[in-house]
Amino acid sequence: MREIYGNIRKQRVFLCAVIAAFMLLLSGCMQSSGSSNKEAWATNYDGSVSRVQNAIDAFQDSKGVLPIVTAGAEVPIYEKFRVDMSKLEREGYIDDIPKTAFEKGGSAYFLVQNEEVDPVIKVMDLITVQKVTLVQRLVDSYYASHGTWPVKEEIYPNIHLVDIEAIQNSGNRVEDLASVYSGEILPYIIDPEGTVYADYAFDIMQLIDRKKISPKSSEDVRKYLTEESHFVPVKSLPYTWDGGQPIAVPSLS
Repeated sequence: MREIYGNIRKQRVFLCAVIAAFMLLLSGCMQSSGSSNKEAWATNYDGSVSRVQNAIDAFQDSKGVLPIVTAGAEVPIYEKFRVDMSKLEREGYIDDIPKTAFEKGGSAYFLVQNEEVDPVIKVMDLITVQKVTLVQRLVDSYYASHGTWPVKEEIYPNIHLVDIEAIQNSGNRVEDLASVYSGEILPYIIDPEGTVYADYAFDIMQLIDRKKISPKSSEDVRKYLTEESHFVPVKSLPYTWDGGQPIAVPSLS
């Protein structure tokens, strides 16, 4: 088990390094605001998404490829195909990078989704990434000290709630995670390998009820969140539809 844990920790080192600068950038904002995610949720991305969409469309029409940063097969779909904003600006496809983008000090990466058929721009909220990653580090530290993951009840098959109280009893503070879709506070959940995710079940259920959607049992119902908003459900597991509710699953394969 410790060998597995060691391998998992190595895989997380790169992600922690990538967001380190962003964490420092946001630290002041987090101290002055009880819920930074509320601010991200309220941000209007209509203008910046439209600008980036026009830019990538023009780039692809001209060059036959998309201006994206290469990512390996192991990168989750809702963190993959990040737009190369510097290339768009450098080659004149966009006058200036939107202030909402991380590259300009904002709290979002712009991603390309549906890249092979009809590329569309979506937003990856980096405040959500930051908070889930911080909890991941605290969970890893707890495991190193106790030899077990800090888990509470099982809420989906083989998926548990993170025991936030156990982590905080060790002297660590855990930030609430507000949804970019609804502003509601989302739970942190954990799989058998100790990987932490945000639980988007509330947002999925709310959307499906509101839109009167009838999902198929075989499909990943996260897609409805991306279809109905600018945001992708970053740091999430796939969700199937079972018994009239979304169920987080480790894999759909």
